Amino acid sequence: MNTTLTNLFALASRLGLAFLFVVAGWGKLNGIEGTAGYMSSVGIPLAGILVYLVILTELGGGILIVLGYQTRIVAFLMAGFTIISALIFHFNFADQGQAINFMKNIAIAGGFFSLVANGAGAWSLDGRGK
Repeated sequence: MNTTLTNLFALASRLGLAFLFVVAGWGKLNGIEGTAGYMSSVGIPLAGILVYLVILTELGGGILIVLGYQTRIVAFLMAGFTIISALIFHFNFADQGQAINFMKNIAIAGGFFSLVANGAGAWSLDGRGK
């Protein structure tokens, strides 16, 4: 595959993965009380505090992935966040919607692991000067 196409797909991968997290983080930022309430309802302790860490992870991690900054590290952390979210919030396989969301989260983690393995590509802050 030629270099331009490889870089285009690397950028598209970063944008596709990050889109979900930036939108979700923004939504949580604009609905902190509701998000904290939902987290509490599934047994998350200190949800009123942890909600801010979740927002920071989703928004901050998503933006760093878009920019391609420290991509391998951020992608690894985002994969872990996504797997933990699947295990906490989508582990009821008797509910088909939850089972689908669990599988979706595992697939997203797979996309992040691909970024861990391959990096951000040349069209990124990580790729500048290469």
